Amino acid sequence: MKILLLGKDGQVGWQLQRSLAPHGDVVACGRSECDLSDADRIRSVVREVAPAIIVNATAYTAVDKAESEPEMAAAINAVAPGILAEEGKQLGALLLHYSTDYVYDGLKATPYVESDPTGPQSVYGRSKLAGEEAIRAVGGKSVIFRTSWVFGARGGNFVKTILRLAREKESLNVVDDQLGSPTPAALIATVTGVGLAMLRHGQLLDAGESRLYHLAAARPVSWCTFAQTIVQLADAAPGFALRLKAESIHPIATAQYPTPACRPANSRLDCRKLESDFGLQMPDWQPYLERMLQLLALKQNGY
Repeated sequence: MKILLLGKDGQVGWQLQRSLAPHGDVVACGRSECDLSDADRIRSVVREVAPAIIVNATAYTAVDKAESEPEMAAAINAVAPGILAEEGKQLGALLLHYSTDYVYDGLKATPYVESDPTGPQSVYGRSKLAGEEAIRAVGGKSVIFRTSWVFGARGGNFVKTILRLAREKESLNVVDDQLGSPTPAALIATVTGVGLAMLRHGQLLDAGESRLYHLAAARPVSWCTFAQTIVQLADAAPGFALRLKAESIHPIATAQYPTPACRPANSRLDCRKLESDFGLQMPDWQPYLERMLQLLALKQNGY
């Protein structure tokens, strides 16, 4: 069985190459092999590979830049998923796709469940929601995972930004009134593999069925608390020469740190549906962070 993986070089795509391998012959493509802003290329690649499963781990994720590049964000996040769904439907293939907490307005007081109304407040969020809607409109077999605050050893992310700033600064202000669950790319890949195994053995999707799941680690925190934890753990580990101490990371309000794109104040995702359907329990993100820091330390020291 062939599995087409798009976005092999990204945080999640890199991890997926391993978690998908036991399920079939993985054909992994990066941007150079399949640019998702090129509709003709997408169709050509899917038809050439003729996969039974399409896994789309590609996205336009520059949240602030998207405000000035709405066409590019729409092409990759909204149009491309629809094309993948169309081509997948023609093949009878299952499409696995990843979305985001940014499809919500962030005003709810409790964690979001899959049936809650959406209300994206940014170009990025609207483009991702449009991608979900395009997939469902096609009517093929699909599973969409909404996740949040992704981090991993590969690619750029909040953890690496904080570590860079911690080497440069002795004091730092970080937003404390936005809540969410830092979610390891490795966890997303693992859950994808487990979910795929469940779907292939006894829980096959009916023709035209589309499922939506929230996929995020346990224990939501604020960006400030996340930053403090990153620095505290890195400061205690060998291999990091940090000027910044955790106690010198100060909480501020979102209004004190304006950005081009609006972020949800509440990005907490309720994952009980995923846990129930796949027999899982979402773990805490901190052990994954500790492992990531170990890997980064080894890399810095030439191992």
